This record gives sequence, structure tokens and C-alpha cells, in this order.
Amino acid sequence: MMKGRTVATAVIGATALLLSLPVAEAAQCGNSPAGFEAWKREFSAEAQGKGIGPTALSALMQTNYASATIAADRGQRSFSLTLDQFLAKRGATTIVAKGRQLKQSQAALFASIQQRYGVPPGPLIAIWGMETGFGSQRGNQNMLSSIATLAYDCRRPEFFTDQLYAALKLIDRGTLSGSTRGSMHGEVGQTQFMPKNILAYGTGNLEVAANALNSTANFLKGHGWRAGAGYQPGEPNFAAIEAWNAAGVYQKAIALMGRQIDEGGGAAASR
Repeated sequence: MMKGRTVATAVIGATALLLSLPVAEAAQCGNSPAGFEAWKREFSAEAQGKGIGPTALSALMQTNYASATIAADRGQRSFSLTLDQFLAKRGATTIVAKGRQLKQSQAALFASIQQRYGVPPGPLIAIWGMETGFGSQRGNQNMLSSIATLAYDCRRPEFFTDQLYAALKLIDRGTLSGSTRGSMHGEVGQTQFMPKNILAYGTGNLEVAANALNSTANFLKGHGWRAGAGYQPGEPNFAAIEAWNAAGVYQKAIALMGRQIDEGGGAAASR
């Protein structure tokens, strides 16, 4: 009887101790600007506990709720188009024509990339053209505000929380800053890298085309690209293109335009 009472007393004591400890709760997501400032404070405390430094935390606290990013995230209708519609909307004929010129004018760069990573010029140039019009449209949104807003938003908080932590690490390292500009979802550079991919595959300043193209090839190689293998749907390297962007119509467009750039001649962006 005494033994049972001792055990019960110990259990009650342990329970009381657990209840008295502070509970670490994740910052709560929201669907409007109303809770963003409170979320930032909560997230900053979590981030500090995970080793994020004062420079990045200060940048995070200066972010604003990015309403334009939320609107863009809710309105990605082009990915529901047919392949022909998507190619027309994205200006594939122009991308292929310009891409063929760049393949010739920057032949040494693309030869170097192919030798190092095994990735031919076509898909790299197609991605470059599709993402930023060869560097002409890199976005003018505050990168950190965009990613912080999407990490706070309840639609995909897990994915963008990972991206936010990566962005904060890059700011701490000096690779990015709180004033870095990018596209609506926080992509930066000539081929539009998200922060996690910059950490894993980035080589140098991604606003410089050569660095961005090398980084893109590094990404593709890191996702299984095999030198000399095909990259059309059903071929070995198509999976690496799938890893670059989740939209099926985008993947097929890159493969098609890449082939037309690599082969040259013929009708641009026609199947």
C-alpha cells in the first residue's frame, strides 16, 4: 500500500512539474494582415532559439505584410492552361529565338557548364528565358517580406517556413540582405532561386547570369541529371526538370523549348 502511494505521489509531482514549464508553441498562421506583427514576434523568438543571429532577426522584424504576394499566390492561373496556350502566353517563340542566339554568343560559358555539370545549353537557356526573360524581369518585391508573409499565411506555411529559415541564414551570412529584391514568392536572381536552393546549389551572386546558370545546372545535376541522357517527358533527365518546378505544363514547356534551342533550326516553339 505504501509503495503504491509513493508511486502515485511521484507521478503527481512530475505532472505538476511539466505543467509549470513554459510550452514552446509554433507561431500561429493567419489569413489577413491583422496577426502578422504578433506572428513576427513569435517567429523571431523561435528563430533566435534555433541560432538565427541579430542581423537577420532585425531584418525580419522590419518586414511588411506583402498583399501583392498573397494576391499572386492565389491567382496562378497560367499553370492550368494547355501546353500550346502556355507556350503562347509565355512567349516561347521569342525565348527560343533569343535562346539560340545566346547559345552561340556565349558558347564558351555553356561549354564550360556542360563539361562541369553535364547539362546542355537548351534547358538552361529555356529556364533563364522563362523565369526572367534573360534577366530583364527579376521582380521588384522585397524578398524577405514576401517569404515571411507566405510563411505566416495558412495556405502553405510549412514550405515557406523552411524557405524563411534559409533566407534568414543567408542574411546572417551576408549572401542576401533585408533589402534584397525578388519576385512575388521570394525568388531571386537571373533564374529565380528560392533561399533553400541558394543554400544547397548557389554558386556566387545569382544576379550575375553566369553564376545563376552554373547554379541552375548544379541544381539539375543534384536532382539526378545524367550527362548525355535525354530530357524530354519519359526520358531520364526529365525528372530533374520536374524538380525545378512542380507545374506539369511548365516542365513540358522547358523540355520542348530546350530541345528546340539545342537542335536549332526549324520552327521555334512548335511541336
